[in-house]
Amino acid sequence: MPRIRPGRNRSKNTNRRAPLLLSSMKPEDFNVRPDETKSIACPDCNTWRRIMGDKVLKIREHCVSDCRAEDEKHVMCPGTDQVVVIDIDVQRWQARQNRLLRDAMPQNNRRAAQQFYKPIPAPAAPVSRIRAEATLETTRQSYLAHRQGCMRCVGGEHRQHCQDGGILARRYVLALQEEPARREAREELERQEQRTARKLAAPAMRKAQWAKHGGEGVENANNRCSERIAGSVSEFRGPGVPLLPQDVKRHDRRQAELGKQYAARKAPAVSAA
Repeated sequence: MPRIRPGRNRSKNTNRRAPLLLSSMKPEDFNVRPDETKSIACPDCNTWRRIMGDKVLKIREHCVSDCRAEDEKHVMCPGTDQVVVIDIDVQRWQARQNRLLRDAMPQNNRRAAQQFYKPIPAPAAPVSRIRAEATLETTRQSYLAHRQGCMRCVGGEHRQHCQDGGILARRYVLALQEEPARREAREELERQEQRTARKLAAPAMRKAQWAKHGGEGVENANNRCSERIAGSVSEFRGPGVPLLPQDVKRHDRRQAELGKQYAARKAPAVSAA
């Protein structure tokens, strides 16, 4: 059986070099992110170039330098059409690059890995859905305020209401129907309060109150009360207050010095007069 000779790539679009493995390069010298254009730093001219191709990846044709003199010609870089093989785990490489970028970023510009968003407050409930004490005046004001701002509840010959307007209208009609019963209940409550006040003001009630808060003990206490003689000392007097200075001689000398100072201040005014 004849031995099959391995084929050789005879395409003119390659530079006949061995494929360039990304694992042999520095992670920061190439970019193979899925959502970005693949690029690589050419090992020969150290310039960033695009990686072309879908199945066979090659460095795009380029010159050694994009800048040249007026009479010079472009010199093709030896790294043109270099075959590139992605033999690394792209996800792990991308995670490492993100970590390096985050560490190199200034501390003030860093962001947390997990973002915490403040919840948006729920919108306020419409007036028709607020559960509050429904009286005739409150339901009337709510219904009129809604009619002023609602176009569907204002126009039209039949005056049809919107959903919220219908709820407010039914609530207003229900308050109108319940108003006589409420008025009667309020009047009955007022009558009960008046009866209670009359009972409390009756002579028998006041006599019972005097009997409860009075009696023989209160009468004896009142009989013990007598007028106090002027100048007498009460038994409820507090601690004794000194009426004379502790050092009488020192006190007299101080008073004499104060008298001399007072006389000296008054002397110029008398002479000027």
